[in-house]
Amino acid sequence: MQAWLPQLAALGLGALGWTLAEYLLHRFVFHGPSATSLGAKEHRRHHAQVDYFAPWWQKALAAVAATAVMLPVSIVSAGTARGLLFTAGFVGMYLFYEVIHRRAHTNTPRGVYGRWSRHNHFAHHFVDPRRAQGVTSPFWDFVFATRLPEVRVRVPRRLAMPWLVDGHGEIWPAYADDYELIGSAHNDVRTRQADTQAAIENRSPATGPVRHEVSARAELR
Repeated sequence: MQAWLPQLAALGLGALGWTLAEYLLHRFVFHGPSATSLGAKEHRRHHAQVDYFAPWWQKALAAVAATAVMLPVSIVSAGTARGLLFTAGFVGMYLFYEVIHRRAHTNTPRGVYGRWSRHNHFAHHFVDPRRAQGVTSPFWDFVFATRLPEVRVRVPRRLAMPWLVDGHGEIWPAYADDYELIGSAHNDVRTRQADTQAAIENRSPATGPVRHEVSARAELR
């Protein structure tokens, strides 16, 4: 066996380990039964306000804490070199996830993977937040049967990603096969409260006008 293969395997297993952690956190913490934990509260605010992202320092603290726990355990379990590489693979894949997630919301897709990652992620946002939990990979959604079928994603105009629409607020023809704009771009207080309540309850956002009063508890601060 080539001497570098175990090291490469450790790096790859670390990256794979992040994709599992990403899936489990997304499904059981961010969309778990409680909406009040820090991770769940921040994430559901992101669902209600798709241009909102948790502050960078929270993400940095999470990365430092994960490294502080994982690195010594990995070194004790697999030795210094492999432990370092496993941790590097895990943290590196986490950073890749952060980039992919933000770019999905802010940047035009490029290539097959870019189109897939956006379509899969916005099906999670606008079709069923309880499914399509993988952001960087569909692997664990296949394993745990939470994959969403290929559908044309119906995006509320008020929540449309900036790269999806032109200067007139209409969908670019290049994306018309994968996405459909619905509803109004109007976004008043009642609508924002309804979107927040839907996020708290793990529902997709309303597709039409909000015609009922929404509880004040829907406010996420």
